[in-house]
Amino acid sequence: MTTPGPRITALAGGIGGARFLRGLLTHLAAAYPDGAGSSTAEVTVIGNTGDDIWMHGVKVCPDLDTVMYTLGGGINEDQGWGRLDETYTVKAELAAYGAAPDWFGLGDRDLATHLVRTRMLTAGVPLSEVTARLCERWNPGVRLIPMSDQRVETHVLVDDPTGALTDDGSPVHTAIHFQEWWVRYRASLPAHGFVLMGLDEARPAPGVLESIRDADIVVLPPSNPVVSIGTILSVPGIREAMRSTSAPVVGLAPIIATAPVRGMADACLAAIGVETSPTAVAAHYGARSSGGILDGWLIDTVDAESVDCTEALGITTVAVPLLMTDLPATAAMAAAALDLADRVKARP
Repeated sequence: MTTPGPRITALAGGIGGARFLRGLLTHLAAAYPDGAGSSTAEVTVIGNTGDDIWMHGVKVCPDLDTVMYTLGGGINEDQGWGRLDETYTVKAELAAYGAAPDWFGLGDRDLATHLVRTRMLTAGVPLSEVTARLCERWNPGVRLIPMSDQRVETHVLVDDPTGALTDDGSPVHTAIHFQEWWVRYRASLPAHGFVLMGLDEARPAPGVLESIRDADIVVLPPSNPVVSIGTILSVPGIREAMRSTSAPVVGLAPIIATAPVRGMADACLAAIGVETSPTAVAAHYGARSSGGILDGWLIDTVDAESVDCTEALGITTVAVPLLMTDLPATAAMAAAALDLADRVKARP
């Protein structure tokens, strides 16, 4: 007889979120086996689409695709993004034509996904339904939903890369797409802030609010707290749903000591005036008891001395190893997150 598993909703960005989710599914398959190699748990993933971009006429959804490919077995493990056994014939041909931009490389296999997505979007199919259809091929083991069907794109305020100055000699500020800042400039241009274009017209995609409301546990994987999780929370209605759900909300710190586990989250945190530390990120999210969204927070064992400081915020905090060195280590992280959720639920 199988044991019913929990309903888990996760808010996720790209690589860190996808790898954590793979560990979560591994843990759930062992803890709540369904007899067919999977689990009886139900996992819904709300994916960040603020990184999305139209490139060479096709719609690219980097975070959705990274989750889909990682959980579906098609990811380039070395990169953490893009397709396994990728080729770049189309990229080379575009370069030969001098087609700009040349800093964003679309692989041939990956391009097929974008072409199929674009064809459906152009036909009027909403992104949430497009994503569900793409997942029929990859069978990721989760229900993957974009945060919104509406177009929301993250732009970064930076000093003009040309060095242009105002009349008083100060740098001219300009907004560039997040992908240009992240991929082309590797976040080397100091960011003065982030602007979410289209946010005023955005609303949660079908199933997003329900998955948060009806969950047994809500998890924030170790994704970028500013341009991944933060972007999802910015969609009208989602932050409020996180605050009002009856499920415990637990997160995993994307910072170990004073450095991001992966990527350039430190540059994003600096842009909004948040220190690069696990306690500062927890404070940025805030405790639900004080109007924030967190009930529990996992930090790495090297930051164990910060447990008391984070607990003082009103967030139940536990120190465990948080490096996703391999699948068993990641599954152990996921198990710790679910244990923390149980601890929060048992709290008076």
